[in-house]
Amino acid sequence: MSIRPVKRVIEAKPTMEGAGVKLHRGFGFGDTSEFDPFLLFDDFRNERPDDYLAGFPWHPHRGIETITYVLAGTVAHGDSLGNRGSMGAGDVQWMTAGSGIMHQEMPQGDAQGRMHGFQLWANLPRALKMTAPRYQDILSKDIPEVTDDDGTHVRVVCGEFWGQKGPVEGVAADPRYLDISIAPNKTRRLAVDNSRHAFAYVFAGSGAFRDASKPLAVQTELVGVSDEATPSMLGNRSLVVFDSGDEITVTAGDEGIRFLLVSGRPLEEPVAWYGPIVMNERSELQQAYAELQNGTFIKHR
Repeated sequence: MSIRPVKRVIEAKPTMEGAGVKLHRGFGFGDTSEFDPFLLFDDFRNERPDDYLAGFPWHPHRGIETITYVLAGTVAHGDSLGNRGSMGAGDVQWMTAGSGIMHQEMPQGDAQGRMHGFQLWANLPRALKMTAPRYQDILSKDIPEVTDDDGTHVRVVCGEFWGQKGPVEGVAADPRYLDISIAPNKTRRLAVDNSRHAFAYVFAGSGAFRDASKPLAVQTELVGVSDEATPSMLGNRSLVVFDSGDEITVTAGDEGIRFLLVSGRPLEEPVAWYGPIVMNERSELQQAYAELQNGTFIKHR
């Protein structure tokens, strides 16, 4: 087995989306080829209702799948297919926009006013860009969890891990989406298929994502970056992009660490992207926006 070196570390940047929701973006827009099949990752964590209550009113999507994972508060949603509902703490919604859908997401805080969740966009391959839209709403109680002898705890949102299979199925990117907690000062190696792109996103505690048996200088030399670019301990809102290999290694800090570990099979297709619509060719993108203007965007009701 070969350890995946850290390719680079990204600190999620503050941005604003929807009708004025303040959030932090790990990656999105521009060149996202090193994350293929994933396009965007947002951390919408806030304790001030004024910074999120305006939400994400009605807007279109085509050509992608969106994955929303809520940790605190609730998110009410509705769409042009007539689906209505609310996601609570620990729930997941996987939306396949396919040929086109209009939807809205309106966050509400918990009793203390806290709102926390993540949204990940996964690209659809050319053959499925115009597939029928669908929703998979997953309650927290239906997400399998497993705890190892050393206290390592994993929620398996999607994919298979340690004998558990996540409830989200039939996703084109064939991803693995894990919520992992590691006890203080423990070191774990976690398998990641070498054919997939992979990243980790730290949202609690801190840890080091490197082979503890090798000095940091050796590790960073292998990927051509400086020691400063890959600090030994990474904390809140650090996104770690991994190079190739069969597994990652992580050593938790004094307070432990909790992070998402996401991997997926690259599509390796051209991307034509503007706003919430992602196609393969610019002409397809232009057609989608023309259909929004003339009222023919929605193909399934």
